Amino acid sequence: MEDVSMRVLVTGRNGQVGSYLVDQLYKQKKVTLLALNSQELDITKVNDVNNRVMDFRPDIIINAAAYTAVDKAETDIDLAFNINSDGAQYLAEAAERIGAAILHISTDYVFDGNKEGSYSESDLPMPQGVYGKSKLAGEIAVANACQRHIILRTAWVFSEYGNNFVKTMLRLGQERESLNIVGDQFGGPTYAGDIASTLIQIAKRIVQGDCVEYGIYHYSGLPHVSWCKFADKIFTDAVEQKVIDIKPVLSSIATTEYPTPAKRPQNSRLDCTKLLNNFAIKSCNWKRALESGVIMVLKEYK
Repeated sequence: MEDVSMRVLVTGRNGQVGSYLVDQLYKQKKVTLLALNSQELDITKVNDVNNRVMDFRPDIIINAAAYTAVDKAETDIDLAFNINSDGAQYLAEAAERIGAAILHISTDYVFDGNKEGSYSESDLPMPQGVYGKSKLAGEIAVANACQRHIILRTAWVFSEYGNNFVKTMLRLGQERESLNIVGDQFGGPTYAGDIASTLIQIAKRIVQGDCVEYGIYHYSGLPHVSWCKFADKIFTDAVEQKVIDIKPVLSSIATTEYPTPAKRPQNSRLDCTKLLNNFAIKSCNWKRALESGVIMVLKEYK
């Protein structure tokens, strides 16, 4: 898609998706970008949000800021809701006030994970833990506060930035000869660079004045796999690319054998058909992302 003249405010610039939004938007000549981290803009402070938005007057706000410490959220309830719900609401209200659109990132954790097949946007959310509940509250707040909203649910995000499953596996792969990995949770690994690209494509369509169906969309990777199968692919590629010397022996274990403070959805498969039909954006090819970019950059772990 060609460059489009637009003013974009990005929150959470240091996160996995935020980092890639900055990388990709800076390369586009017609984009005026204001990208802020949590120190530069605390989205839980409504006056600060309003002042920033009124001063910059963006066409698009992309909210990549979030409280993502899933287990810690079980005891850090107020902060999780302050960031994931209140902060999202303040940004959406500010967007509505100036006639901007807001693109907001959400999560598979809004579902309980008990469905047999893939989750569609119309399935009833039933979050199990504080993180999922706070993200669902954020979705509702954004939808109620700003008419021109896109909520993009994603899952199993990985990248060169921040903390994620790929980085953890590469670290453990150098420390241990064998690993036990959960094999009864299933989802679609999703590359943060592809999430950023998807959000930018949607933003361009909105700014160009295209007829856009606002609302909730799903975007994640294919093929769907278990965490154990995902780890197996990570280590296979890491050995081939000489990031690690020997592939550890992997054993698939049940979720019950790896208890965590927050319960994880057993099924995180997201149906991305709506995004394909409305924006012609295909699901993330996570294997290609793993093979062509992430692991090579992560040779720092060597």
